[in-house]
Amino acid sequence: MSAGLLEHIRTFVRTVETGSFTAVAVEQGQSQPTVSRQISALEDHLGVRLLQRTTRALTITDEGRTYYDHARALLDATEAAAMAIRPGITAVTGQLRIAAPMAFARLHLMPRMRQFLTQHPALTTDWVLGDRSVDLVEEGVDLAIRIGRVTDQSLIARHIGEMRRITVATPDYWLRNGRPTRPDELKTHDCIVYTGLATVDEWHFAGVDGSTAVVRVKGRVRVNASEGMRSAVLEGLGVAVVPTWLFTDEIDSGILQRVLTDYEPNPLPIQVVTPSRRLIPSRVRAFSDFLAAEFRSDPRLSKREPIIE
Repeated sequence: MSAGLLEHIRTFVRTVETGSFTAVAVEQGQSQPTVSRQISALEDHLGVRLLQRTTRALTITDEGRTYYDHARALLDATEAAAMAIRPGITAVTGQLRIAAPMAFARLHLMPRMRQFLTQHPALTTDWVLGDRSVDLVEEGVDLAIRIGRVTDQSLIARHIGEMRRITVATPDYWLRNGRPTRPDELKTHDCIVYTGLATVDEWHFAGVDGSTAVVRVKGRVRVNASEGMRSAVLEGLGVAVVPTWLFTDEIDSGILQRVLTDYEPNPLPIQVVTPSRRLIPSRVRAFSDFLAAEFRSDPRLSKREPIIE
């Protein structure tokens, strides 16, 4: 197989996954007509129509769907074969496309990237930051950092850390509204609701005595991003259940104060997520291993974390 044909196959696979010539052109640094010509050349080579084009949409044909499944497997096998002939050498090259929550990336991923990139000088990274759950295949993401349980059976999730949470507000808020001593008292408070978790406005607590509690909370501020929740808490707009890693300095300095120290919200797993139907490239495995080792030694991101008083 010629190198040119392999590139045409890669272009076709990404076009199917993104559903757009333009998206693939941006990824590859080419023009949209160039991407279109590559698909046409592949169709001419195969003698079948893979994609139906209209002025409004691209539609994959039955032949295209069958060819895509085999082409995706071919590309994965090509990368695996290249790795197999280099025993003892970690082939961490190319571009690693990473999706991660904005606040988590700012506080715990970017500060570690210099060390990782120094270890792998032939690697580049492309980041997709935000609290939404991206479609890994459609957006060409190699791996995503997800906090919470992953229910999508088409994904492989590797547990690399643990996120513990506490209940906090500013001293001024507690002065104005009183400090709760039991989880059910949160029903009368202004609670800052983070909508990025499956439980949303149901807060789950585990008591040191083994008891559990589920409280349905309400408040005037609902946010879909950790950075927004962080700002709302610091402005004294209400009570929030927050990751300990998000406010370490503010809690240590007294800017925020913790309550319900005998009731800790249920911890959530920190996971690396990859598409299950694809072979794991060396760059993905290297980054996953690196983060797992880093988080094990960080008490804020592991099960060894002490409770913050």
